[in-house]
Amino acid sequence: MFTGIIEELGEITAVDWADDAARVTVRGPLAVTGARHGDSISVSGVCLTVIDQTDESFTADVMAETLAMSTLDRVEPGRRVNLERAAQVGDRLGGHIVQGHIDGTATVLSITDGSAWRVVRLSLDAEHAPLVVRKGSIAIDGVSLTVSAVGGGLTDGWFDVSLIPETLQATTLGDRVVGDRVNIETDILARHVERMLSLGYAAPALVTETTSTRSEA
Repeated sequence: MFTGIIEELGEITAVDWADDAARVTVRGPLAVTGARHGDSISVSGVCLTVIDQTDESFTADVMAETLAMSTLDRVEPGRRVNLERAAQVGDRLGGHIVQGHIDGTATVLSITDGSAWRVVRLSLDAEHAPLVVRKGSIAIDGVSLTVSAVGGGLTDGWFDVSLIPETLQATTLGDRVVGDRVNIETDILARHVERMLSLGYAAPALVTETTSTRSEA
């Protein structure tokens, strides 16, 4: 589990492609501090498992499903990525609960600069539209953010996030331009509610306990 608070900007240094998978090596000195074989590290929002490491980098396998769902399908050496180590029990939850299980991708539609912030508008497809609400949480490339606005319909949906200078400087979101694809992970609670509704779940009716009188012998 992660919190969406990025610890380090890393860089992809090598990619070994297979037919339906890839093995990537990521430079991230902080991310590998204390890391062991089998540990989880979020790479731009994608939870990857460490299979090898050095003092400066780690290597992880990326399976076909992950490639199909995320921007790692076009990853190449030189790309900067957001890195976060798995949360420890007892840590402060600075962002929100992020699993590193990507729902899919969104496209940057527009970027509007303010005096001290930047508003980024992203596409929202019909599948994910019910899961994104104003003031709700969303992870974009692993960064925990609050949805500032949402609109459109099922075929032309969109949502906005407002980025402060710290986010622009400390994550890859400051590099994004119109047309870029990003990884999105919607709020886990919203996903559970959607699943229950799709199954026709309804809260069980309250059971009223009745007592019957018995005649004493």
